[in-house]
Amino acid sequence: MFNVTANGAQIPALGFGVFRMSDDEVERIVPEALTTGFRHFDTAQIYGNEAALGRALEQAGAKRDELFLTTKVWVDNYTVDRFAASVDESLDKLRVDQVDLLLLHWPGDKVPVAQQVELLNAVKDAGKTRHIGVSNQNIQQMQETIRLSASPIVTNQVELHPYLDQSHLLAAGREAGLAVTAYYGMADGKVIGDPVIGAIAAKYGKTPAQIGLRWLVQQDGVIALSKTANIARVAENFAIFDFALEAEDMAAIRALARPDGRLVSPAGLAPDWDL
Repeated sequence: MFNVTANGAQIPALGFGVFRMSDDEVERIVPEALTTGFRHFDTAQIYGNEAALGRALEQAGAKRDELFLTTKVWVDNYTVDRFAASVDESLDKLRVDQVDLLLLHWPGDKVPVAQQVELLNAVKDAGKTRHIGVSNQNIQQMQETIRLSASPIVTNQVELHPYLDQSHLLAAGREAGLAVTAYYGMADGKVIGDPVIGAIAAKYGKTPAQIGLRWLVQQDGVIALSKTANIARVAENFAIFDFALEAEDMAAIRALARPDGRLVSPAGLAPDWDL
């Protein structure tokens, strides 16, 4: 495991995400993830499993100073009377006094970015999070957030996988010194069955999932979120730091991008995406 440096933050390059995981799954899998070596855990208010993650980490005896915890504020809480209160609720559920990274989950179409940034900075100033960032912002929104924020923005968490060209966003992030955190890295399972990725996996004696995750973290400034409810897959997903993809294989995977590659774009939440 190595860290990605982003505007003063040291973020583990591989995280364990709990999107669409039940409380039972979280409490069963997280101790195994800790034993395997995961220390970066990513959740969100809307996932409904912050409390399960908090319980799992506490019951497993995780040391707080060894963890990197990320959660995200849901759009319904982008108001003065709800934002800080919702963060307090998240901290209570996670059983911590402070998270390591707090993100705005989606830009949405109801609250101006400037107001979102102000609310985010206020909870940072109150000591509720060590670092702040955003999620699902396009380049213009990301640059506006960076310009308006008194505290450094350390990441933009976005959909990123071989079928979606995010090169312009990645370049803008690097220029600004922030990391891009990749979710949906397996493209809803498409990576696992892709023949190009399968051939590369055979070349390295790895699985397609390992190739997909390695492709992500091998890019400068990219953090990958892995996810599984299968205990047997936890160690597999973590075992991506004992090899490196050759340049020709990185390029072959990048060439899989296509115009209709985006999978996640909910109306009312998603911005106008960059072309």
